[in-house]
Amino acid sequence: MGHLLTATERASVQIALAEAFVDSAVDYAYIAERIRGYDLKVVEDILYSEVAPVCFSNLETPVPPIWTGFKDEWLLDEIAKEVAARENSWLRRNVDLLKVTWLRYSYGYIWKEIMKFIN
Repeated sequence: MGHLLTATERASVQIALAEAFVDSAVDYAYIAERIRGYDLKVVEDILYSEVAPVCFSNLETPVPPIWTGFKDEWLLDEIAKEVAARENSWLRRNVDLLKVTWLRYSYGYIWKEIMKFIN
Protein backbone atom coordinates (compact mmCIF):
# COMPACT_ATOMS: atom_id res chain seq x y z
CA MET A 1 0.00 0.00 0.00
CA GLY A 2 1.65 3.24 -1.09
CA HIS A 3 1.47 6.41 0.95
CA LEU A 4 -1.23 8.89 0.06
CA LEU A 5 -0.04 11.96 -1.75
CA THR A 6 -0.38 15.36 -0.15
CA ALA A 7 -2.42 17.90 -2.12
CA THR A 8 0.81 19.56 -3.25
CA GLU A 9 2.40 16.30 -4.38
CA ARG A 10 -0.78 15.31 -6.20
CA ALA A 11 -0.91 18.68 -8.01
CA SER A 12 2.74 18.31 -8.98
CA VAL A 13 2.08 14.81 -10.37
CA GLN A 14 -1.01 16.01 -12.27
CA ILE A 15 0.93 18.89 -13.83
CA ALA A 16 3.79 16.57 -14.82
CA LEU A 17 1.44 14.00 -16.38
CA ALA A 18 -0.43 16.65 -18.34
CA GLU A 19 2.79 17.13 -20.33
CA ALA A 20 1.98 13.85 -22.08
CA PHE A 21 -0.97 15.60 -23.76
CA VAL A 22 0.83 18.55 -25.33
CA ASP A 23 0.91 18.88 -29.10
CA SER A 24 4.66 18.96 -29.40
CA ALA A 25 7.07 16.07 -28.91
CA VAL A 26 6.50 14.69 -25.43
CA ASP A 27 9.48 14.46 -23.11
CA TYR A 28 8.66 11.20 -21.34
CA ALA A 29 12.01 11.16 -19.55
CA TYR A 30 11.15 14.50 -17.95
CA ILE A 31 7.72 13.22 -16.86
CA ALA A 32 9.33 10.07 -15.42
CA GLU A 33 11.77 12.20 -13.47
CA ARG A 34 8.92 14.27 -12.01
CA ILE A 35 6.95 11.21 -10.81
CA ARG A 36 9.90 9.18 -9.57
CA GLY A 37 9.55 8.16 -5.94
CA TYR A 38 5.76 8.19 -5.90
CA ASP A 39 3.60 5.08 -5.74
CA LEU A 40 3.36 4.21 -9.45
CA LYS A 41 -0.05 2.57 -9.10
CA VAL A 42 -1.39 5.82 -7.64
CA VAL A 43 0.34 7.86 -10.35
CA GLU A 44 -1.09 5.67 -13.12
CA ASP A 45 -4.57 6.11 -11.66
CA ILE A 46 -4.07 9.88 -11.56
CA LEU A 47 -3.01 9.78 -15.22
CA TYR A 48 -6.10 7.96 -16.45
CA SER A 49 -8.80 9.01 -14.01
CA GLU A 50 -7.86 12.65 -13.37
CA VAL A 51 -5.48 14.05 -15.99
CA ALA A 52 -6.53 12.23 -19.17
CA PRO A 53 -10.27 13.04 -18.89
CA VAL A 54 -9.40 16.75 -18.81
CA CYS A 55 -6.52 16.73 -21.31
CA PHE A 56 -7.20 14.03 -23.90
CA SER A 57 -9.37 16.25 -26.09
CA ASN A 58 -6.25 18.25 -26.85
CA LEU A 59 -4.85 15.22 -28.71
CA GLU A 60 -8.19 14.53 -30.39
CA THR A 61 -8.51 18.02 -31.86
CA PRO A 62 -7.87 17.86 -35.62
CA VAL A 63 -6.31 21.32 -35.62
CA PRO A 64 -4.84 21.75 -32.17
CA PRO A 65 -4.36 25.21 -30.78
CA ILE A 66 -0.77 26.37 -30.83
CA TRP A 67 0.43 26.13 -27.27
CA THR A 68 3.17 24.58 -25.24
CA GLY A 69 1.23 23.15 -22.36
CA PHE A 70 -1.63 23.42 -19.96
CA LYS A 71 -1.79 26.40 -17.65
CA ASP A 72 -1.31 24.85 -14.24
CA GLU A 73 -4.16 26.68 -12.49
CA TRP A 74 -6.58 25.87 -15.30
CA LEU A 75 -5.55 22.23 -15.27
CA LEU A 76 -5.88 21.79 -11.50
CA ASP A 77 -9.19 23.62 -11.52
CA GLU A 78 -10.60 21.42 -14.32
CA ILE A 79 -9.44 18.24 -12.57
CA ALA A 80 -11.05 19.39 -9.31
CA LYS A 81 -14.33 20.02 -11.17
CA GLU A 82 -14.23 16.55 -12.77
CA VAL A 83 -13.57 14.83 -9.46
CA ALA A 84 -16.27 16.83 -7.66
CA ALA A 85 -18.84 16.08 -10.39
CA ARG A 86 -18.02 12.40 -10.06
CA GLU A 87 -18.37 12.45 -6.27
CA ASN A 88 -21.73 14.20 -6.49
CA SER A 89 -23.38 12.00 -9.09
CA TRP A 90 -23.86 8.25 -9.29
CA LEU A 91 -24.52 8.52 -13.02
CA ARG A 92 -21.45 10.63 -13.63
CA ARG A 93 -19.30 8.17 -11.66
CA ASN A 94 -20.48 5.31 -13.83
CA VAL A 95 -20.16 7.19 -17.10
CA ASP A 96 -16.67 8.24 -16.06
CA LEU A 97 -15.72 4.65 -15.24
CA LEU A 98 -16.41 3.80 -18.88
CA LYS A 99 -14.55 6.88 -20.05
CA VAL A 100 -11.51 6.04 -17.90
CA THR A 101 -11.52 2.45 -19.21
CA TRP A 102 -11.53 3.84 -22.76
CA LEU A 103 -8.76 6.33 -21.92
CA ARG A 104 -6.58 3.56 -20.42
CA TYR A 105 -7.06 1.59 -23.62
CA SER A 106 -6.61 4.46 -26.07
CA TYR A 107 -3.73 6.12 -24.26
CA GLY A 108 -2.08 3.07 -22.75
CA TYR A 109 1.05 3.95 -24.72
CA ILE A 110 1.59 7.05 -22.57
CA TRP A 111 2.14 5.03 -19.41
CA LYS A 112 4.34 2.52 -21.30
CA GLU A 113 6.51 5.37 -22.60
CA ILE A 114 6.87 6.89 -19.13
CA MET A 115 7.75 3.47 -17.65
CA LYS A 116 10.65 3.10 -20.09
CA PHE A 117 12.41 5.83 -18.13
CA ILE A 118 11.49 4.66 -14.64
CA ASN A 119 13.65 1.55 -14.36
